Amino acid sequence: MSAASSLPSEDQFLCSICLQVFTDPVSTPCGHNFCNQCIRQYWNSKVKCDCPLCKECFYKRPELRVNTLLSEVVAQFRHGAEHKVSSSSEQQAAGPGEVPCDACTGTKVKALKSCLVCLVSYCQTHLEPHLRVPVLKKHQLMEPVENLEGRMCPKHQKPLELFCKSEQTIVCMMCTVLEHKTHQVVPLSEGCEEKKTELRKTEAEMKQMIQKRRVKMEIRECLKKSKAAADREKAEGVEVFTALMEWVERALKQLKEKIEEEEEAREKQAEGLLKDLEEEICELTKRSSEVQQLLLSEDQLHLLQGFSSLKAAPPTKDWTEVSVQPSSYEGTVERAVAQLEETLSTEKKKLMKKQSEAELKKKQQFAVDVTLDPDSAHPELILSDDGKQVSHGDVRKKLPNNPERFSRYSIVLGKQSFSSGKFYFEVQVKGKTDWTLGVSKESINRKGKITLSPEEGFWTIHLRNGNQYFAVENCSLALSLRFVPEKVGVFVDYEEGLVSFYDVDAAALIYSFTGCCFTGKLLPFFCPCDNDGGRNSAPLIICPVSQTV
Repeated sequence: MSAASSLPSEDQFLCSICLQVFTDPVSTPCGHNFCNQCIRQYWNSKVKCDCPLCKECFYKRPELRVNTLLSEVVAQFRHGAEHKVSSSSEQQAAGPGEVPCDACTGTKVKALKSCLVCLVSYCQTHLEPHLRVPVLKKHQLMEPVENLEGRMCPKHQKPLELFCKSEQTIVCMMCTVLEHKTHQVVPLSEGCEEKKTELRKTEAEMKQMIQKRRVKMEIRECLKKSKAAADREKAEGVEVFTALMEWVERALKQLKEKIEEEEEAREKQAEGLLKDLEEEICELTKRSSEVQQLLLSEDQLHLLQGFSSLKAAPPTKDWTEVSVQPSSYEGTVERAVAQLEETLSTEKKKLMKKQSEAELKKKQQFAVDVTLDPDSAHPELILSDDGKQVSHGDVRKKLPNNPERFSRYSIVLGKQSFSSGKFYFEVQVKGKTDWTLGVSKESINRKGKITLSPEEGFWTIHLRNGNQYFAVENCSLALSLRFVPEKVGVFVDYEEGLVSFYDVDAAALIYSFTGCCFTGKLLPFFCPCDNDGGRNSAPLIICPVSQTV
C-alpha cells in the first residue's frame, strides 16, 4: 500500500493554535505539540508560560526542541496530501468564470465553498477541515465567490449579513449596534425578497416598454413600404415624363420638318424663276447686240433683211406679275403648341386612366368574400338566399328584435368583421336612385335614431335623387362625379386609417376618408334605402371581384 493511501487523517497533524498542519512541530514538557512559531508567539503574549491545551504552568520558559519523529510524519503527510491535491487538480482545474481554490498550490482547483470568516475559497479537499473540526465548523460558508473582502464590513471586519431598510444599505452586526441601532434592520434574505419584488415589477415594466418599442420597430417596415411606394411613384413619374418628353420632341421634329419642307419648296420655285430669267436675259442680250450691229450697218439691203429676222423672234415672258415674297411663319409655333397641348391632354387622360386602373388593381388584391348578416337586417329588407343581394320590400316582417338588428333604418351589415390589415369589396348599384355604402364599427347604435358620421362610427357615401352624391363627414359633403357609377368598390386600410370608394368601371376614385382612428371591429355597411314606389327597387348586389379593369 502506498504512503499516500495510508496517511492518517489531517486533524491528527493540526496545530491547536493556528489550526493548520504543523510547521516545525515542537513538544512542550507536558507532551503536547505545536508549531514552533505559534507557541513562541503565544508565550510572548503571556506573562507566564502555560500549555494552550492542558493549561499546565511552567515557571521557567521551557527549552523547545523540534519533534523529529513528528516532523518526519508531517512531512510525509504533506507530501501525500499535495500528491492527492495535485491528482485532484488535474481532474477538476477551475475553468473560465469559475472561482479557484485559494489554498491550492500549483494548479488551482474549482472552489466548492467560500468562508466568510477565513475570507478564503476552498476546493473539496481543502474544505474538509471546515466540515470536521468543531471550531472551523462554526465558520460561515457560502457558494464560492470572488472578492470575499467586498463581503466584509470595511469598518468592523465582520460579515455583511444584514440590510438596513432605513438607509438602504448592507451592514454587519456591529453596525446595527453602533451606527444603525435606531434603524429598521432585516436579514439579507428578507431584504433580497423585497428587492426581488421591486425587480419583478421593474422587469414587467421593462418588458412592457420593450414591447411598445418593438411595436414602434414597425417604423422599419413602414419605411420599407414607404421606400417601395416612392420607388413605384418614381418609376411611374419617369414613365409619364419620358412619354411627355417624347411627345414634345416629336412635336418639335414635326414643326421643324414642316418649316423645312415649305422652305425647300419655295427655294425650288425661286430657282426655276431665276433660271428662266437668266435664259431670257441671255437671249435678249444677244438680240440687242444684233440690233446694234444693224444700226451701224450702211448696207440698206442687209439692214432690211436683218430687221425681218429680228421681228420674227419669239416674244419673251411677261414678268410684270411674277414675284417671290419672303416666307412668313407667323402663328406656326403657336399652332404647333396648341396641337401639342391637345395631344398632351388626350395622352394625359390615357395615362391617368392607366394609373387609376393600376391603383385600383392594387386595392382589388385585398378582395374579401362578404355576405350579408340577416340578424342585423331591418325587418323591411329582403335578403337573397346566398346573402349577396338586398332590397327594400315595403312590408315589415315579424322578426326577433335581437340586439344586432336595426330597428329604424333600412340597414344591414356584413357578417365578416375586420380589426387589422386591408380589405376590399365591390357592390353593384346599377338602376338605383338612392343608396348608402361603406363600413361601420361593430359597436354602433342600432336602435332608434342614427347619425351617419365618423364620430358615431360610420364611414359612408350615398346617392340621393338619382344624381346627388355625398360623403358623410361631420356634415354632408357634395361630390362631383364625371360618370354615374354602376359598381362601387370599397377599400379599407385599418392601420393607415383609410376608407376609399371607387367607381370600378371608370377606375376612378370617388372619395377617401383619411386619418381615421379605428378601434375594435369594422363591418361592411349596406343601405338600399326605401323602395320609392318602385323607382328604387333594384337591389344592392355584392359582386365577385374580377380584377379585369
